[in-house]
Amino acid sequence: MARQATAEWKGDLKGGSGHVKFGSGAYEGDYSFTSRFEDKPGANPEEMLGAAYAGCYSMALANTLAGMGFVANSVHTTADVQLGKDDKGFLINRIDLTVVADVPGVDGAVFQEQAEKTRTGCIIARALAATQSTVKASLKK
Repeated sequence: MARQATAEWKGDLKGGSGHVKFGSGAYEGDYSFTSRFEDKPGANPEEMLGAAYAGCYSMALANTLAGMGFVANSVHTTADVQLGKDDKGFLINRIDLTVVADVPGVDGAVFQEQAEKTRTGCIIARALAATQSTVKASLKK
């Protein structure tokens, strides 16, 4: 199985513009220097990466818990992708996941253990293994 996304950039870094599109057609949008490095409207690669990680993580945690007999009503994950800079230039130096899950019957300790295992075990996390990440997980009350 292979998935595809395309991106095109036109112009120089600060004055140019780009367009991204998912192969499935589920998302298509514009991005620019200002949507990436400032707070202007538009998409940016870091948000797309965060969405991929959060989506993968939510699915993987729900699957693991279901395999243990705890079917989740919901697993809501937010990924905070931190953009930093080192001597080689800009880089993603950290991704913090915040998870709030509604999982009837699961013990808090079991939930925390599985939440942490999933942080490094889901498909996207494995692809990002060189990037530091954390998870703060809580059960919905």
